[in-house]
Amino acid sequence: MDRECRRKELEEYLKRAKGPVSAASLARIFSVSRQIIVGDVALLRAGGLDITATPRGYVLPGPPAGVTCTFACRHRGEQMEEELNAVVDQGCTVLDVIVEHPIYGQLTGPLRLSSRYEVTQFVDRCRQAAAAPLAQLTEGIHLHTVLCPNQEAADRVREALAQLGVLYQPL
Repeated sequence: MDRECRRKELEEYLKRAKGPVSAASLARIFSVSRQIIVGDVALLRAGGLDITATPRGYVLPGPPAGVTCTFACRHRGEQMEEELNAVVDQGCTVLDVIVEHPIYGQLTGPLRLSSRYEVTQFVDRCRQAAAAPLAQLTEGIHLHTVLCPNQEAADRVREALAQLGVLYQPL
């Protein structure tokens, strides 16, 4: 299979995928190296395809169904799992984390976490890689974009985060 054909098939595969697909999985499917897939994705992006890289793999975001909210939070690093679980326990998806960096401006990390299992996987990967969350750059202050099925679920998220004491309250 030539490069152009592989990229077209890769695009179609991602369109049909029900969730994120890792570069390693795509490499096995297309019988190429992971690095070839990373390069193909970069070229597809450069060609205008909206491919998002999440901690669990690549995804083509569809139109959001529901209510999208942004929550400002602040907490210690060890509260991250509890914060993320508070969101997914309300039936919502944590789409990303955003911090305001003094040099680079807004930095966004896509997450797309929808269940406790996905939160656990994410937190475990952070620990295994000894990777600090983006919020560490801003003394724990960060935003989360959250997709909820309805306004009631969004209100439950706000209440759950408030009960945890992680909603950001400026002095």
